[in-house]
Amino acid sequence: MTKASAQDIARVTELLGRKPQGEFEVVVRDKNGEPVVVKNEPLLFDGTPMPTRYWLVGAIAHIAVSRLESAGCINIAESEIDPEELRLTHERYAAERDSAIPADHAGPRPHGGVAGTRVGVKCLHAHYANWLVNKNDVVGQWVDKRLQQI
Repeated sequence: MTKASAQDIARVTELLGRKPQGEFEVVVRDKNGEPVVVKNEPLLFDGTPMPTRYWLVGAIAHIAVSRLESAGCINIAESEIDPEELRLTHERYAAERDSAIPADHAGPRPHGGVAGTRVGVKCLHAHYANWLVNKNDVVGQWVDKRLQQI
């Protein structure tokens, strides 16, 4: 993982409203170079597990996905998406995140798949961030289609 620059840390701090608690890198930027998605290390600075590998930080994208969540789209997505495809999405996400944990790490580990859940849909933001990076998240793809209709 490429560590975030001082400029990226400052901008992500502004976008989050707090300083990031672990190492990250900006992996998706908008056309103006603004951070949209960050890739988090699986362990925070203090060793606390961080289940969310990809975090949607872009202001415009975050607001758009928040509107979907406010409109009840977590339940709608969950009812429309094939449970097996969702299970595979969680499995791939967890495997990718867990592969970044040092082999000698003996402390607590992150659990679950996207946004730390093992089953169902917990957070459209996390799924959409994963989709923007990997293009293999069935919920993120569903969100992307919804956002294209707005």
